[in-house]
Amino acid sequence: MSHFSKLALVSMLSLTAATAEAAPALRGDITVTTQVVTVADMFDDAGPLAETAIFSAPAPGTTGKVDISAIRAAAARIGINSFEANGLSAVNVTRAGMIVDEAQLKDLVMADLSARGLLGPGVNTTVQFSRFIDPIQVSTGGVAVRLDGLRYTAGGREFSARFLLADNSRVLDLTGTIDMTVEMPHLAANLPAGTILLPEHIVMSPVPAGQANAYAFAPIEQLVGMALNRQSREGMLLRLSDVSAPLAVAKNDLVTIMYRRGPLTLTVKGQAITGASRGSSLQVLNLMSKRVISATAVAPGTVEVTGAPVTLAGL
Repeated sequence: MSHFSKLALVSMLSLTAATAEAAPALRGDITVTTQVVTVADMFDDAGPLAETAIFSAPAPGTTGKVDISAIRAAAARIGINSFEANGLSAVNVTRAGMIVDEAQLKDLVMADLSARGLLGPGVNTTVQFSRFIDPIQVSTGGVAVRLDGLRYTAGGREFSARFLLADNSRVLDLTGTIDMTVEMPHLAANLPAGTILLPEHIVMSPVPAGQANAYAFAPIEQLVGMALNRQSREGMLLRLSDVSAPLAVAKNDLVTIMYRRGPLTLTVKGQAITGASRGSSLQVLNLMSKRVISATAVAPGTVEVTGAPVTLAGL
């Protein structure tokens, strides 16, 4: 081997040895996601001890300062007797975290109710905890929070829930109330019997969902254009039984009595003895013959004789 080759070999071995024996170098401020700080987190060139825990991490979402003397003592305990401090007197260790707040917890309760089929169309649901929930910092590992169990009986208000935070190491037990309401039609003002309901007569206000089921939900479309059966007060919940089709002919109204038979149409004047809505029957007095006949209200002020054929004299 030539002299030059020997020198090259010695240089290579020296460089390899120096590299193998390079001291770990302290890193600047670091961020971790687990409960411990490892050698690899704290040092560059950590070597075979890279995965060894050297400190406990601070609480999720917080930062702790570790001074150089504490780092030297902890490193010595696991066999690192020297390292490059890089001029640092302390290292800030931050543990990454996620926030769990009250809104997230309520969303989980709502999702469970929906999965049970308890949130029907048109039902407004409000979840209220029995105490205020401050935002909670949790670790970034996995899901921030999940609902472990919900105790709630359909139709009731009270509930209790258990939540598991982040890595399942923390349990949060909460109680509260669940209010379910439905918007239902109410009168906007006091109105007399017979009033034909217009859109401005009706306001939609919330009522408990159970009450809505008991009274039978009445869509506003089925109420507008109907007549109130009795004098009604402002704020009254409107049901289908509170209204009926408006009268086309009222009692004592003067009406035109029509009788059709083939091409023949006969009309005479009459007076209603009873009232009737369109398509309903009523009793009418023929003012010419003074006879009382049965007819059907076909339009305001107009009735038609229907049923078995009658003679003209019978009118």
